[in-house]
Amino acid sequence: MLDICLLGTGGMMPLPYRRLTALMLRLNGKGILIDCGEGTQVGIRAKGWSFHDIDVICFTHFHADHVSGLPGLLLSIGNSERTEPVTIIGPKGLERVVRALRTIAPELPFDIELKEIEGNTQTIHEAGCRIECFRVDHNVLCYGYTVNVDRQGKFDPEKAAANDVPMRLWSRLQKGAEIDHEGRHFTPDMILGPGRKGLKVTYCTDSRPVKAISEAAKDADLFICEGMYGEPGSEGRAREHKHMCYAEAARLAAEAHPREMWLTHYSPATAKPEEFIDVAREIFPNTYAARDLRSVTLKFEDDEQ
Repeated sequence: MLDICLLGTGGMMPLPYRRLTALMLRLNGKGILIDCGEGTQVGIRAKGWSFHDIDVICFTHFHADHVSGLPGLLLSIGNSERTEPVTIIGPKGLERVVRALRTIAPELPFDIELKEIEGNTQTIHEAGCRIECFRVDHNVLCYGYTVNVDRQGKFDPEKAAANDVPMRLWSRLQKGAEIDHEGRHFTPDMILGPGRKGLKVTYCTDSRPVKAISEAAKDADLFICEGMYGEPGSEGRAREHKHMCYAEAARLAAEAHPREMWLTHYSPATAKPEEFIDVAREIFPNTYAARDLRSVTLKFEDDEQ
């Protein structure tokens, strides 16, 4: 199961009822945070989740409304008695930005491992997930993220017997190990059937609509996309500032065919995001105007019964 919570849904500036942008995902006791705007810590507390379990922090880009919550969050993670390393992923310039933000959080009881994204796409394996980074179109270098939870095939005793795999190796092979035993090399595919459908979540903010987004979100279980502007006549502002309107996000969803789409990263002028939701639903019916703390637990297909 993959637990998901939109901790904050605001863009540009926090509001009394809306924190700045952040998404958190949890899988098997490990946490992935995407963006860390002001109020992220409050959102985590409100959700009842732990700072200690944040293993990975991903940044889409380095505008303040996406990174300004980092120093305080790192201190809270440290105060949670975490000693294991935390991985931070982001665009080129990540080391410089994190170093600057850590001026007010210089001493931590855990190491920070930095991974700068190279090129237009990159795949990084962290926290039991396959994280796909894809470049989008903002006025600074910016990436979206797809978090995949891959699922291996079921144990196939007939296949294990046909490959003459000793029973004592089955458990380790099912956990992904490769084993040299009595002059032979054994791999998991020698005892497992074909891979099963996993889980997929795609997250994108601060971009014009580009093909890379719909390709990344193809057949996702959940597509979270910015809807900076919902008001009629806002297309010009969206183009000028390299953001998206509701209708543009919905057209990407219509191309990608996810199960559902959540809009997020609203303009401060958009007090009631749901007021304009019909604009998006006319194009992609399964669209929701998310508010802070909107949550869902995604389950594997054969666990949904």
